[in-house]
Amino acid sequence: MDCLSQSFFVRDAVTVAKDLLGKTLTVRGISGKIVETEAYCRDDPASHSFGGLTRRNAAMFGLAGSAYVYRSYGIHLCLNVVCVAGDAVLLRALEPTHGQDVMALRRGTQHLTALCSGPGKIGQALDVGLQDNGRPFQDNDYCILQGQNIAANEIQSGPRVGISRATELNWRFGLFSSAHLSRKF
Repeated sequence: MDCLSQSFFVRDAVTVAKDLLGKTLTVRGISGKIVETEAYCRDDPASHSFGGLTRRNAAMFGLAGSAYVYRSYGIHLCLNVVCVAGDAVLLRALEPTHGQDVMALRRGTQHLTALCSGPGKIGQALDVGLQDNGRPFQDNDYCILQGQNIAANEIQSGPRVGISRATELNWRFGLFSSAHLSRKF
């Protein structure tokens, strides 16, 4: 199993967000194809890194190709991939490919399209924890694999979800053909 190299991630979040579509995320033996992402850049008022380095967002300024995990609304753990310093890509939806039975138990649903159709659902289905914050995606147990390359005409974009600043930026990306998106574009 060959994880994407660190150099794949040493780019801006918008470029990486598009290029992650079709790749396979594996966390402790559970995996899925990435079908929806959102980009957050350092100069973006909606980004956690916009105000500079803090204890909460330190992972966003860490090693490219590592995880930035944060708690959303005090409940859900959201998994991001760090790019260049201050940039990260939020993983919004996966198409489950391995370990669906475990995901179903963790999520309390048998509906395949509902297992990972949102960032909080991904966190729960993959059992992402705050201990994963800063962890590199570079071993067989925590990895992003090459997967398929997606043609530009297969990618749709639109406004990001759940933000109140920089709402004009169409930095949410998804696969046209996927039934596993968090919401329609």
